[in-house]
Amino acid sequence: MDYKKAGVDIEAGYKAVELMKKHVQKTMRPEVLGGIGGFSGAFSLESFKNMEKPTLVSGTDGVGTKLKLAFLMDKHDTIGIDCVAMCVNDIACAGGEPLFFLDYIACGKNEPEKIATIVSGVANGCSQAGAALIGGETAEMPGFYPVDEYDLAGFAVGIVDEKDLITGKDLRAGDALIAIKSSGVHSNGFSLVRKVFTMTETALNMHYDSLGTTLGEALIAPTKIYVKALRKVKEAGVTIKACSHITGGGFYENIPRMLPENVHAKVKKNSYEIPPIFRMLSKDGDIAEHMMYNTFNMGVGMVIGVAPADVDKAIAAIHEAGEDAFVFGEAVEGEKGVTIC
Repeated sequence: MDYKKAGVDIEAGYKAVELMKKHVQKTMRPEVLGGIGGFSGAFSLESFKNMEKPTLVSGTDGVGTKLKLAFLMDKHDTIGIDCVAMCVNDIACAGGEPLFFLDYIACGKNEPEKIATIVSGVANGCSQAGAALIGGETAEMPGFYPVDEYDLAGFAVGIVDEKDLITGKDLRAGDALIAIKSSGVHSNGFSLVRKVFTMTETALNMHYDSLGTTLGEALIAPTKIYVKALRKVKEAGVTIKACSHITGGGFYENIPRMLPENVHAKVKKNSYEIPPIFRMLSKDGDIAEHMMYNTFNMGVGMVIGVAPADVDKAIAAIHEAGEDAFVFGEAVEGEKGVTIC
């Protein structure tokens, strides 16, 4: 008896590492110390010592049951972008610059080419965020995961000068709420999505004119990474008073997290066109409107609060970063919460 007969192929692990190295290398930053394959990743903070009070911010998350879609479609090159996005968007929400990322892949059977493809997506996401992929772990766990399935999670660290932290404490009644569009469902609500739509190859490959693509491609579209957009807003001289990453829990859970006490968010649902995938979900699943806004991002991936005088500059900066944005609400006096009207 040996480890391979027990279901763990050490040689496959070595091969996976070699195949992923070219993807990882593309994410490197000057602050990264050492090479790929060490027991830990090292990152120098020397270049940030000019900050008054350098503050580390971190985020960790996974992709959730969206992975089931990747398995069904046998498409593994973008799911890593989702994993990175879920972590770095939270860091950007606090005003932080993502510095580095680590991933964790647990699988039933280590197929080196598939693992390398997953990591290529992680590296793509890191490149979009400007973060270095400095480490990770691939755990082959036979008997725990089916041989053709895996789980994917990650952890990111960023930095911000304490004075630039976005906390929401300065948001006031009369301030504008700007929405930055999402690419679709992103990485939340897929347990409900998989109940609404038939998860078969035939159903996922069906093309819909309303979507402009197949159902599968619409659903698996990777989560937007908003790091560049928020950086552009800051570089434009706009103070982001508050920020919310719209993830699980939709508008009702996430928007109040950006609000101070005695400030209420008033969102105008008719200020933009809800993407077709959400209309299809609502209709096919007979999902009530409140539940839709309490589960999905409804076409809005990030919300920022700015002074009315800064609206035009903020939206122009977001457009310059290649994202679409619009005013979709305002802060008003009242109990902390959100009203969608």
